This record gives sequence, structure tokens and C-alpha cells, in this order.
Amino acid sequence: MSGNAEVIHRAAKNVMLADYVFTLPGLFLLIISGVVMAAKGGYALGGMSWLTASLLLFAATGLLWLGVLIPLQKAMIRHSRQSIESGIISDAYKKASKYWAIFGTAASLLPLVILYFMISKPF
Repeated sequence: MSGNAEVIHRAAKNVMLADYVFTLPGLFLLIISGVVMAAKGGYALGGMSWLTASLLLFAATGLLWLGVLIPLQKAMIRHSRQSIESGIISDAYKKASKYWAIFGTAASLLPLVILYFMISKPF
């Protein structure tokens, strides 16, 4: 972290913008293409299978993003704006940033488990 409140604020806003421009449309494309491919491949969604587990993990990733990461990003933007005014990076920003890193890592690792399920089809 550079310690420059204006740079931090701009970065926080750009991360939020990137999520809306790239992540959200990508999620919709993944859902639509996944459903179409599962239907064409003849895979059933009933019972617990690699596909059902993958979909549940994908839903968990989405809920984590919508329920935790987006609110944390909004808090980071708000706190970084206040840091510009005060000239000091606030503890509230640092806390939100820390939690964003932790939950963001989890949200990034879950798709790796999904990828494993989709490649290996273990059950």
C-alpha cells in the first residue's frame, strides 16, 4: 500500500467498476453457457453429483461476492474518500481492506475447486 489516499481511493473505485463491467457479465455468461452445456450433454441436476456440487460452490461464490465483497468494497471507497479529506488512512479502511483480501481469496479459490470437479468428475 502506497499510503497515498488519493491513489487508494481511485484503486478502490476502479476495482468496483471492474467488478460491474467484467465480473457481473462474466457470471451471467457462465451461468447461461453452463446450463446450456449441461442440458446438451444430458447431465441431470438431481441428486448430489459433481455438477450439483459445482453449482452449489458457484452459488456460494456469488453469495460471498454479493453479500460480503461488494459491501466491503463500498466501505473501502467510503473510508478512502474520508482518508483523502483527513490525509490519514483510517483504521476502518485498513480493516475493510483486510477482510476484503481474506474473503476475496476465498471467493477466488472456490472456482478452483469447481474446476477440479468439472475436470475430474469425482462423483
